[in-house]
Amino acid sequence: MEATDGLAYKSILIHIINMTQWIDRATSLARLRIKPQTLYAYVSRGRIRMEPDPHDNRRSLYNAEDIAALTAKRKRGRKPAAIAESSMAWGEPSIMTTLSTVNRGCLYYRGQDAIAFARRASLEDCAKLLWGSAEDVSLSAPAGAPSDDAFNALASHIAHAAPTLGRGREALASDAAAIVGTLAAVCGATPGNGPLHDRLAEGWGGDKRSAGKIRQALVAIADHDFNASTFAARVTASTGASLAASVLAGLCALSGPRHGGAAAALFDLIDDARRTDPVTAIDRWLARGIEPPGFGHPLYPSGDPRGELMLEGIEVAGFLDRFRVAMTERTGRLPNCDFGLAAMTVSLGLPPDAPFRLFLVGRSVGWCAHAMEQCEQGILIRPRGRYVGALP
Repeated sequence: MEATDGLAYKSILIHIINMTQWIDRATSLARLRIKPQTLYAYVSRGRIRMEPDPHDNRRSLYNAEDIAALTAKRKRGRKPAAIAESSMAWGEPSIMTTLSTVNRGCLYYRGQDAIAFARRASLEDCAKLLWGSAEDVSLSAPAGAPSDDAFNALASHIAHAAPTLGRGREALASDAAAIVGTLAAVCGATPGNGPLHDRLAEGWGGDKRSAGKIRQALVAIADHDFNASTFAARVTASTGASLAASVLAGLCALSGPRHGGAAAALFDLIDDARRTDPVTAIDRWLARGIEPPGFGHPLYPSGDPRGELMLEGIEVAGFLDRFRVAMTERTGRLPNCDFGLAAMTVSLGLPPDAPFRLFLVGRSVGWCAHAMEQCEQGILIRPRGRYVGALP
């Protein structure tokens, strides 16, 4: 009986370790640049998780995510200026929010596991949750999009939109639903009151399978802590500007190649790999000192769960699969949500710019939620600069 129990424990342990990225002692010491005694001290204080190696009980494995967090803090040091500067680049939280967070590699929406939520919920359900609405949300698209360009469509809203100051949550939620519905129409959704994922799939010539994956993707990318576009939307909202103005600010940030343009950059890299070969194209990209798009994420050292969700049930075959394997072998990076969106686009035959459209429609729900929350907090976001130039 004891032998059976031991085998069962070992099987469970292997499963747990396979779910998380664990590294050996030598790799841990090299990443932290510390002595073994210091590593053991971190473990004893609970700052680094440790598990026995299921393949060799004489060895231990250490949690890569905990080590990455400690490495970042050690590089930053304790100087106030360094702490303040690092808070603007994957640093410590600086603005309170109840909407979303990433904790130990998991994304949460108002305390709910966002990936589990995305498996069953629609974007309308997600909007109701993030906006704190008492009533069900309808993201209806107007008959005939007001513009074929999202920037112009939002500008039309801004022209007659009221400031957010002094307005209640339900009034703002109504504005938000109209904004998201308009953006969906611009991105190709058919008119009507049906579920948004069905109308997007219909507008893109997809089927029920496409609609299901579109639904999951929209919910999974609806919000993601204080990313660049969300921060831009939130700063705008802090001035009392209209909800449409906040969403336009988010869109402007999203349009950058290091944010919403990552999928387009990924397609460029894949095209380069087709002309040469994956390893040559990847090495050429890395030699330019640029982070490879579509792979890796500072908040998910063990892999982006949003990307994993998008890849479920998607056939990543042929050259795209060879490219994925080459990138992971060459860099150690795992696919993130940008690769997931690109794989969905190829596998489901979606429009070439579907990754950006999906990101825009889904994330606009999060931008609206953050704008509403910022209005309720009533604080102007106005940080100080750290001047390093000459004085008179």
